Amino acid sequence: MELDFTVLLLMLVPLVFAITIHEAAHGYMAYWLGDNTAKLQGRLSLSPIRHIDPIGTIAVPLGLFVLSTLTGSGLFLFGWAKPVPFDPRKFKNPRKDIALTAFAGPASNFIQAFLWAIVLIIVSGMESTYGDEPTLTKGLQIMAQYGVLINVFLMVLNLMPIPPLDGGKIAMMLLPYNLAKQLEKVEPYGLWVIIGLLYLGLLPLSLISGMIVKLILSILGIFF
Repeated sequence: MELDFTVLLLMLVPLVFAITIHEAAHGYMAYWLGDNTAKLQGRLSLSPIRHIDPIGTIAVPLGLFVLSTLTGSGLFLFGWAKPVPFDPRKFKNPRKDIALTAFAGPASNFIQAFLWAIVLIIVSGMESTYGDEPTLTKGLQIMAQYGVLINVFLMVLNLMPIPPLDGGKIAMMLLPYNLAKQLEKVEPYGLWVIIGLLYLGLLPLSLISGMIVKLILSILGIFF
């Protein structure tokens, strides 16, 4: 199967912004709650250049795209940016503020999904004047589709209560101390646990993501 590099480029735009804005949101929330660590390290920025990890943001998603295209398997995207640092000692209420800082990332993906969905609905309503030839409208439509799917998937994935995901950090802040300490022990192996669960199909991410995408489009369909 031939690689469609145009689709790849259209996919990378929302992917890069989804991952980097996710990390920036952590920094902005921490700063708003009193921690200026991210600002001092130059990470309080919406510029992707500040947050891109060459491996996690570019190489891994690119490799997965190529692999899925060549094998004809379903497209599975996974990636990460450089984590934004924060110092919980600077928070007034560490347990609550750590949970809020962690939640800011997935929340940013939800907002981005809504914005991409608006673009998708508007662009899909436009009639192309160039027949079946590639057009700017078609390109925007493909990019917006990936923008919605990628952001919803990253939101759902990161809200899984498995450290070091954001959901794991939130869970550790909400659980009683003894249970939180037990969950904390999972963190060094968390990435392997996630990969294993995904490989075995025990995380219904696609199902949940699909339901959320339909909900977003249904809500927006009322206004557009």
